[in-house]
Amino acid sequence: MSIKFFLVATCIWAWWVSLVFTASSNGLLRIGLKKQPLDLKRINAARIIRGDVTRNLHDQSADVLYLKNYLDIQYYGEIGIGSPSQSFDAVFDTGASNLWVPSSKCLFSIACYMHSKFRARLSHTYIKIGIPCEIEYGSGSIAGFFGQDHVKVGDIVVKDQEFVEITKEEYLAFLITKFDGVLGLGFQDISVGRATPVWYNMMEQGHLSQQLFSIWLNQDSSSRLGGEIVFGGLDWRHFKGEHTFVPVTRQGYWQIAMGEILVANNSTGLCAKGCAAIVDSGTTFLAGPTAVVAQINHVIGAEGIISLECKKVVFEYGYSLWDYMISGVRPDIVCAEVGPCSYNKSKHTSGIETLVENRSSESGEYSLCTFCEMIVFWIQVQLKQQKTKEKIFKYVTQLCENLPNPVGKSFVNCDEIETMPEVTFTIGDKSFPLTAEQYILRFEESHSSTTICVSGFVPLDVRTPQGPLWVLGDMFIAAYHTVFDFGNLRVGFAKAARSTYGFPSV
Repeated sequence: MSIKFFLVATCIWAWWVSLVFTASSNGLLRIGLKKQPLDLKRINAARIIRGDVTRNLHDQSADVLYLKNYLDIQYYGEIGIGSPSQSFDAVFDTGASNLWVPSSKCLFSIACYMHSKFRARLSHTYIKIGIPCEIEYGSGSIAGFFGQDHVKVGDIVVKDQEFVEITKEEYLAFLITKFDGVLGLGFQDISVGRATPVWYNMMEQGHLSQQLFSIWLNQDSSSRLGGEIVFGGLDWRHFKGEHTFVPVTRQGYWQIAMGEILVANNSTGLCAKGCAAIVDSGTTFLAGPTAVVAQINHVIGAEGIISLECKKVVFEYGYSLWDYMISGVRPDIVCAEVGPCSYNKSKHTSGIETLVENRSSESGEYSLCTFCEMIVFWIQVQLKQQKTKEKIFKYVTQLCENLPNPVGKSFVNCDEIETMPEVTFTIGDKSFPLTAEQYILRFEESHSSTTICVSGFVPLDVRTPQGPLWVLGDMFIAAYHTVFDFGNLRVGFAKAARSTYGFPSV
């Protein structure tokens, strides 16, 4: 299951848009979308918890799929299932591995009536497997059963592909999504039912000249072309310079190692010795440890709900924490020495899902412990910068006030975006900076003609050994053209090109 199902992302209502299908000079199917402005009133409708490559790799035999842009929040493209092919809009999600679409047998879920449904009786190549399947989301679940049929992606027809026919959608967010289903691009390790992912079958059936795919998301707000996935190669027009490749450190998700995160060239501390990161095209935001997200949101002036628990820990334990740390007590045990934490090894379970769920469901005592650990971390960072006690506690109190609110959104002043600092991720000993224009979302309030701006940094806390963990969503992929190289088990990043020259009119 994708880690994004534990993140808070934003779904937005949208009007249906007209599609134009165009064949390129090499016969590839291209699908475009007209963009609509963002509307603040729509963002609260639902929550989703969820060898060197060079230009000669651009191969005419690679399959190109043009993506539609769901109001700059979600990117999706058209696929077909069955014979004759039935069309669906699907999110191409590197943080998941299953293919699922609504079934015509989905009769009692309103969300199914809002989307295209697969009708097995109309396909002469369909085979019913019938094994039940359930996929859990943060606020509900979807359920159905496995079937098998031919799947069309661009010009490729993948034969005998297992997929999930959804018969029940408890997850209300799907009422308003523009896409019908999900096509997972993760590893088979995280596939529900161990179903073989579509792109595995693309390789096994000889459709791809190279065992890789690449993703480009269009940053040009004036263009109606949302982006592109190239299966089996990449397009040199989509990036500048060379790709920086790093190995996949853990299969399942496209997980890599990441180093320090800098804000205006200043260290945030937590990832100095390394963090894990998942590159996830199915998540909009940039999710990471609350201790770092709070620092970033503080610097950019983001305003969230004040955490009374956090300030309570500062008030009740702050000076004791200071005294213990100054006296030489190890930071990793100081909260247990002072009182808020009674470390129980049973809490350090394996599995990202378990860790995230435990953190959100444990007792209030554990919440105080969590805040204590963050405060110790913040004090430690400030001590390394030789700040005074007074300045440190003023800073810690401010960070408590800037903790992200419960639905993950932290608002910023749109007029100050140009002066906001870059936030830099270190990957493979190279720097990958994001400008404020790249990590801030703008929402237009149509009735008042005002614009609301939201920080793209949201909290996700995962303990060791899996954490600290970051999820690099579409905001990062839009800035950096990304190659997912299965043949060499690595991921590559190069600065994305904004130009859309040479692409068809949509």
